[in-house]
Amino acid sequence: MKKILFAICALMGLTVNVSAQGSARPISVSVECLGVEMDGSQTLRVAGEGRNRSDAREQCKKNAVWAVIFYGVREKAGNGCDVRPLIMEVNAQERYEEYFNRFFADGGPYLDYVSLRDTKRGSTEHKKDKIGATYYLTVRVLRSQLKARLKEDNVID
Repeated sequence: MKKILFAICALMGLTVNVSAQGSARPISVSVECLGVEMDGSQTLRVAGEGRNRSDAREQCKKNAVWAVIFYGVREKAGNGCDVRPLIMEVNAQERYEEYFNRFFADGGPYLDYVSLRDTKRGSTEHKKDKIGATYYLTVRVLRSQLKARLKEDNVID
């Protein structure tokens, strides 16, 4: 009986692991709205994970832009942040997969729409473990310019 129970648990764990690896991005990216600037940009507090500090900071930037495009910013959105994502189309990630793979490549065009200009000294939080690092950064996403780029590239109307 113990062997059967162990086999069932092992198969369930394998199924969960395989399904988690199949998704391109985590559904729940930790993004919190800190405010909106007059130029249409949003100041966000974002989490990112990576092997080291550099990878984690890069992932923070990607997560911020990704959230603005696909998920919207819902945490503490009372600060004037636009909670709606830029792309409202269902399955847009799959439909424009090639475009967004290039857009979010390391050193890709997404960097033109995110900056660390609003980061204050001592505001960066981080955790390190044997596997990697998790950082929390304050970033500014140029939402209006990003929206214009997606319109120019015929991703949104």
